[in-house]
Amino acid sequence: MDDWTTSHDRVLAQRNAEGWIFLLEAARDLRTTGAVAPSSKALARLLTDPVQEHGTRPLNVLEAGAGTGSVTRTLISRLSPGSRLDIVEANARFAAQLRHLVGTHPQLAGESERVRVHHALVEQLDTSRPYDVIVSGLPFTNFSPTQVEMIMNRYLELLHPGGTITYFTYRGTRYARALTASRAEARRHRAVEEVLAGYQRRYATGCWTVWGNLPPASIWQLRGPARASAPAAPDITAGVAS
Repeated sequence: MDDWTTSHDRVLAQRNAEGWIFLLEAARDLRTTGAVAPSSKALARLLTDPVQEHGTRPLNVLEAGAGTGSVTRTLISRLSPGSRLDIVEANARFAAQLRHLVGTHPQLAGESERVRVHHALVEQLDTSRPYDVIVSGLPFTNFSPTQVEMIMNRYLELLHPGGTITYFTYRGTRYARALTASRAEARRHRAVEEVLAGYQRRYATGCWTVWGNLPPASIWQLRGPARASAPAAPDITAGVAS
């Protein structure tokens, strides 16, 4: 058996293991896991494109809701020399797996201190570091509208002036909840979408769809204000973003 075959088989085994871990954690707590499968490569690339767009300049990057690390691996591969990555994950099992990923990643050999894993909620992250790019994998439509407001405002507080936020939402979840969930859950879901739409109208610079993801997902890219200021609550009564 050649080295390529051995390596390929190892990668496939790792992906299968991650899929099972994701399913187990989703069964334990779908509200915080938010999905039934790790993010696809296409979704990971779009979420992390702003990191690569900065070229070789050292960056401060934050990833929130990293799960099993499917997006984290793409982030690490795209970090320029001297860049630092903070990873925030609320699930203890995922956080432990992410620490193992960081400690064994070949691109971080001898400099794993560039990447830190925080077992915490992003709202509680204790840092004074401004981030050039924030990549969010949090399941917003599983939260309350108030929680989403808190998280988005925290992102804007942590963002370097003119920095970029990327996040994704799954397509069709409103209709699925309307058919399967209670009226209260459906109202909560609509309210969360309205909160996110307010930030999209104010800050969005692009939106793309990854149909090959499970389930299909929309990736949003937001650009923070050029000057640091306390973010105001978005006007969710304005027109729908194009």
